[in-house]
Amino acid sequence: MSLTVAERKILAEEWCQKAKGRLDHVIVHVGCMNLKDSKELAAHAEQIGAHAIAAMAPFFFKPRTADVLRWFLQEVASAAPTLPFYYYHIPSVTGVNLPVRDVLEGIEELIPSFRGVKFSGADLMDFGYCVSNSPPHWSFLYGMDEQLLAALAMGADGAVGSTYNYAGRHFNKLTSAFKDGDVVQARKMQFKMQELLCYAMKLGFDLGVNKQLMSELSGLSLGPPRLPVAPCSDAVVGLIVKKYQHIFADC
Repeated sequence: MSLTVAERKILAEEWCQKAKGRLDHVIVHVGCMNLKDSKELAAHAEQIGAHAIAAMAPFFFKPRTADVLRWFLQEVASAAPTLPFYYYHIPSVTGVNLPVRDVLEGIEELIPSFRGVKFSGADLMDFGYCVSNSPPHWSFLYGMDEQLLAALAMGADGAVGSTYNYAGRHFNKLTSAFKDGDVVQARKMQFKMQELLCYAMKLGFDLGVNKQLMSELSGLSLGPPRLPVAPCSDAVVGLIVKKYQHIFADC
């Protein structure tokens, strides 16, 4: 959300271009603080060949009811009617904590292209209710990395998370173990990630820290965050990297 609309278009174009022959899906996030920009980004995503779009709720002027949020999402999706549309639920960022089960009521009648939710909330009862009461052509992607295993047990179809940018191979082991019925191994991998995040949180883990970890652990120079997200000191990142290497030394 720190990028301008023009920058977000450039980024989406690059992802769609570079993904050809390499990635099965590119889902472009088009949520903005105003409807006009969201619709502009949705239309652009359709034009450049994205596979799907997603939108979170606006969070300066917030939708106060599920009906209003559905109306907003309908307007966004209408700008790219050929693309599958996903609702991005992330209440810790938006402050919009309407039960997703309420948002989904009758949503496909309003948005024929609706295909699921990226659920980045901690309410697993709400998540499970959505999974168990939704048609099979919808997908539920879970977004809280520290409790992915619980979401898989509740029926998550996949995951989208920030720490996967540098710890993805470990989460792949978790999901593979779960699919193979090896809950002990899956739990072992989940506990390792929880240990890392608990340690990082004591040192002030936030978006700035996470972005620098992506650079340090992936080997890619991703640049600093933009204000108001502050950069992280090299000392703090160094401690977390050392902890990461210790925790996953045997993986």
